[in-house]
Amino acid sequence: MTTLKLTTWNVNSLNVRLPQVIQWLQANPVDVLCLQELKIPDERFPIEALQEIGYQAVWAGQKTYNGVALISRTQGYDVQRNIPDFDDHQQRIIAATYDTSAGPVRVISAYCPNGQDLESDKYTYKLAWFEALYQWLSTEIQKYPHLAILGDYNIAPTDADVHDPAKWQNVVLVSEPERAALNKLLSLGLHDAYRLFEQNGSPFTWWDYRRFAFRRDAGLRIDHALLSDSLKEFCVACEIDREPRTWEQPSDHTPVTAVLQLP
Repeated sequence: MTTLKLTTWNVNSLNVRLPQVIQWLQANPVDVLCLQELKIPDERFPIEALQEIGYQAVWAGQKTYNGVALISRTQGYDVQRNIPDFDDHQQRIIAATYDTSAGPVRVISAYCPNGQDLESDKYTYKLAWFEALYQWLSTEIQKYPHLAILGDYNIAPTDADVHDPAKWQNVVLVSEPERAALNKLLSLGLHDAYRLFEQNGSPFTWWDYRRFAFRRDAGLRIDHALLSDSLKEFCVACEIDREPRTWEQPSDHTPVTAVLQLP
């Protein structure tokens, strides 16, 4: 058996948090780290610094906003940037395939739109983006049965993933159309790795910088690792690492890792 560890982390500016990413990888040498919100253009991606600690990467950068990457111990191939046939200048998807003892595994890093508020054009865009993602994944999962899509989904799946459901009622990130969009992805044969196991402690992965939200544990679980049917059978754990959120000048998100035992 071999262990495959897949992690997602919205770093909210790789330029600011590269030292934290390197520190975390050295302490937690996962196989693939899916990053979101790089907020740097392609030419400023710090590939040399990552190669110095034994990692490769593929990325889709964007100045100031968005941006995604796959940082991996081995080089990925069949790289796809963004959703095919969906006209979008925002860099939100990067996919690559990795050879493993169980065969090729397709890994996707996704930075899903926030939506801003229910009356915003950005909310309309969010729902359209999720529909395009669904259409693409419906073919992608046929081509790559071993598929994992990890990222910041900007959706808390249920009230159990919200610190105060009454406060968040009819608010972006928890609205019924958003949850329906996420459930539609799951209908393709994808599984929320965190909910495969009985969990102890706080489930949250994001805490607002304001109002001492982390100190009060007033958070949401919006960062997810979704695994295809075949990968679900290999998954033995899904862990939220809260420690980076305690560091100085942290991201408002923290890493989530799915652990798989492959034959």
